[in-house]
Amino acid sequence: MPGMKILASPGSMQRAALGWMSRKISVGFVPTMGALHAGHLALIARARRENEIVVVSIFVNPSQFGPREDYSRYPRPFRRDAELCRKAGADVLFRPSAGSLYPPGYDTWVSVDKLSRALCGPFRPGHFRGVATVVLKLLNLVLPTRAYFGLKDFQQVKVIERMARDLHLPVRIVPCPTIREPDGLALSSRNAYLSPAERSAAVLVPAALRAAAQVIKSGRRSSVERARRAARGLLSRIPGARVQYADVVDPGTLAPLKDVRGRAVAAVALYVGKTRLIDNLIVRRHA
Repeated sequence: MPGMKILASPGSMQRAALGWMSRKISVGFVPTMGALHAGHLALIARARRENEIVVVSIFVNPSQFGPREDYSRYPRPFRRDAELCRKAGADVLFRPSAGSLYPPGYDTWVSVDKLSRALCGPFRPGHFRGVATVVLKLLNLVLPTRAYFGLKDFQQVKVIERMARDLHLPVRIVPCPTIREPDGLALSSRNAYLSPAERSAAVLVPAALRAAAQVIKSGRRSSVERARRAARGLLSRIPGARVQYADVVDPGTLAPLKDVRGRAVAAVALYVGKTRLIDNLIVRRHA
């Protein structure tokens, strides 16, 4: 496909997708909220390697933000993002408006109940309902062969995988590794909110996960509870940090673990100043 097309209406996106489907053309899809960084570009690069057509969406989804969250100030550098998508090899940039996806009278929602109640769920009520709903809508419009999601948002990936499985969606959900800064901080569009001092202190977030992983891998008795304490101890050194959780959970159910046999996920969420950061690390303990 020569050049990159920008589509705005759901109808035009779905018509293009139906045309690709009729010709059995494989489509890779990278849904984003914009403010693109190297993590997003890694998803686009993988989609480019594995598919004939690559679609990137940019949509700041209002239904996944709470009333006191940062929807209105979420960064929206569209011209910069469009140029990054073009250079990364995207064929189509889908940029719907909120009104086109949620027209007046909209009243249909998707809920993945159990997984949405874990980890971030109590702190962001309704968030994963908004995520599941908009992702299903986008998948129905783009009709991709594969859809790519970063594992920094581990709970989000698990919710989307469960939704796709439960609803028999004909798409392969492809989880992709977290991309990090050289000092270990996970790339996130919200990192731009951090002051220089907050950014320096935020390196303790990945350090807390590594500390928890080291305790778990030691294999000693009560290692999971000690791992939680180790993570919280490092997070408490961040000036003004408000920790929401620092936990070790089952990678399938997201339920808190008492012991690790095989794989686990160390996960944290906290506010550094006014910025909410989340991160996780998959831990493998060998018997």
